[in-house]
Amino acid sequence: MSARLIGLRPGSGPARRARLAVALTAIAATASCGGSSSGGAFKPSGTFGGAAAAPATTAATPPSALPTAQVDRDVLQRYREYQRVYKQVYATNDPTPLASVATDPLLTSITQDVEETRSKGEIWRFTNALNPKIQGRTKDGSQVAVLDCVRTLAAYRYSAKTGKRLGGYEGGTFLYQVIMKFEGGTWKASKATQGKEC
Repeated sequence: MSARLIGLRPGSGPARRARLAVALTAIAATASCGGSSSGGAFKPSGTFGGAAAAPATTAATPPSALPTAQVDRDVLQRYREYQRVYKQVYATNDPTPLASVATDPLLTSITQDVEETRSKGEIWRFTNALNPKIQGRTKDGSQVAVLDCVRTLAAYRYSAKTGKRLGGYEGGTFLYQVIMKFEGGTWKASKATQGKEC
C-alpha cells in the first residue's frame, strides 16, 4: 500500500476507542460524473445520444472494475457506516452488528473490548466529528486507506444498570487511519491506527 501507517499513541481501552468512534454525520461525498457525446450515433444497447448512467456498485463488481471516484465515494460511505455501527455497539454492548462493517483483525479487537465493557456493567456514549479523506490504495484496489481528523466532542461512561454517569473523556482531536478492505462484495474496516493530534 502506498499509504504510510500512522504509529499508535500510548493508551488503550474504551477511552481511546471512543475517540475513534464517530457519529454518522451529513458529510456529502462528491463524485465526479461526466459523459461523452455520441455525435448522434445510434447505440444498439438502447441508449441514444449521451452516455448511459453508470451502474451502481454491486456485490459482484470488484473495485478494480469501477472508476476511482465511485470507489472513493463507496469507501467513504462505508467508513461512515462503520463509525455509526461502532458507536451503536458501545451504547448497547452488543457487538453483533459490527460484522457487517468490520473484518479481522479490527472486528475481533472491538468485539473483545465491547464484551469487556459489558462485563464491567458499563456502556459508552460519545459524539465525534469527522473529516475523512482517501489517503491511498493498494495496487489491486482491494484496500483503501482513509485518513480522518476526528474531534471528540463528548465521551461518557455510564452504568448499564442504573444509567448513572460514571466518568468521561475530556475530548481531543487526533488523526486516524482506517484501512477499508473489499471483502464479501462490500467495504469493511479491517485496521484502525491512531496518530498525532490534528
